[in-house]
Amino acid sequence: MTLLIKSATIVDSKSDFHNQTVDILIEDGKISQISETIENTKNYEELTLENLHVSQGWFDSSVSFGEPGYEDRETIANGLKTAALSGFTDVAVNSNTHPVIDCNTDISFLKAKSFGNAVNLYPVGALTRNSEGVDLAELYDMQNAGAVAFYDYQKPISNPNLVKIALQYAGNFGGLVLSFPQESKITGLGVMNEHITSTSLGLKGNPALAEELQIARDLFILEYTEGKLHIPTISTAKSVDLIRKAKAKNLNVTCSVAVHNLVFSDESLVGFDTNFKVLPPLRTQEDIEALIEGLKDGTIDMVTSDHNPLDIEHKKVEFDHAQYGTTGLESAFGALNSTFTTKKTVELLTKGKDRFGIENHPIKVGETACITLFNPDDTYTFSSEDIIATSKNSCFVDHKLKGKAYGIFANNQLVIK
Repeated sequence: MTLLIKSATIVDSKSDFHNQTVDILIEDGKISQISETIENTKNYEELTLENLHVSQGWFDSSVSFGEPGYEDRETIANGLKTAALSGFTDVAVNSNTHPVIDCNTDISFLKAKSFGNAVNLYPVGALTRNSEGVDLAELYDMQNAGAVAFYDYQKPISNPNLVKIALQYAGNFGGLVLSFPQESKITGLGVMNEHITSTSLGLKGNPALAEELQIARDLFILEYTEGKLHIPTISTAKSVDLIRKAKAKNLNVTCSVAVHNLVFSDESLVGFDTNFKVLPPLRTQEDIEALIEGLKDGTIDMVTSDHNPLDIEHKKVEFDHAQYGTTGLESAFGALNSTFTTKKTVELLTKGKDRFGIENHPIKVGETACITLFNPDDTYTFSSEDIIATSKNSCFVDHKLKGKAYGIFANNQLVIK
């Protein structure tokens, strides 16, 4: 399609027009002209939006949709619509499904279901068969079918030798191994952060030690294997420090943090709202400050919404029995933009592409148009009406946010609210 975007401020340090307000002409999916003013002499379709800003398309490294098996929580079709209207052009989709995505035909299924969509879906195959942590899944075959990484979603690998073998094997073909940072024997039956708040609420605690032990173990194994490791959704100050030291030793390690772990502390659980029951759990304010500092200095490589839609039967129950997870695509930008500058927020939402082997498209003439459209100054209180996902389990409801996505232009398609 042909589209003329009017009066858009570009937020892209790789663009010659960074921080400038310009018109952008897109023809056949490519940027053909960028100028202060472009005359619409050929009656192009025009797009004019209030306080419009554009950037390279945003990427989320940890998204769950449910399909196949949990379509009542979310389908791939509606999940991709949610991603698009939340500003994401690229999403890495977890094997948090039934059956688990653990072979090449499963990867092909996800790719086929997303074919022709504006949003690019990148499957994350299970690291082990059926995510049971016993035998490695078909990693090489899955990568050939389109998997960008391997991860047993939120299931720690208890066998350290399996992590060693996975890193060694995947290293032969450049595969990216993800290891969830939790030592389950330390966690026990803990359902929230072990601290003063858990004691006052009478809830069993999940100590920071459980995360830090697992990270320390995996970093030792990584150093031995010289593999390629990504640690998803860290949550403690000491975890940041461990990874900072590992990077100083030039280990091939990256990590992410979930947006909600940057915003809410364990004190948010005082009302026993199960939407705040997430994994890893919400930690202390001191941990939040360390995570934010880790993002600022580059120790933490990327942020994720860790979007995990869950139906009411798994959330509106006693706290101990509720499942872990919150939706987050719709609120990710507003939450981050309330914490960081818009430039830093955009950087955090695009930075993870390289690690997952996803192509970047700067806003330049001749480049493929893969852009996010947003208003960074729209201040509002997030409500259930802002949730596009089928499931409504968001911990951001009634929280004040700054910034809202209009949508995206990607794969020669415009998707806006």
